Amino acid sequence: MHSREIEQILDTCRPLRARRVLIFERPGSGRVAVVAGKRIGGAVQRNRARRILRAAWREVAPRSPTRDAVLIARTSIVGATSVELAGEMEALMEGIRS
Repeated sequence: MHSREIEQILDTCRPLRARRVLIFERPGSGRVAVVAGKRIGGAVQRNRARRILRAAWREVAPRSPTRDAVLIARTSIVGATSVELAGEMEALMEGIRS
């Protein structure tokens, strides 16, 4: 996903807020962008945060309609596992489907 598309999603979509992640999504082709800012920590912590967000999204994405998404790591993601994140994301997705 290009930065222009990411900015457009961030500007036009409302976030789904969980304790460890923000999800911005819209109908699309199923692309995903993962963001971890410097508040998360050093490069190692940011890379780990992005890695576990991608792994959690792979678990959740097949159960939702085809959507483009931007996943933003929150500071409380430090120490979380992909299973915990997948649970949070699934709860968020169930909330909108209801």
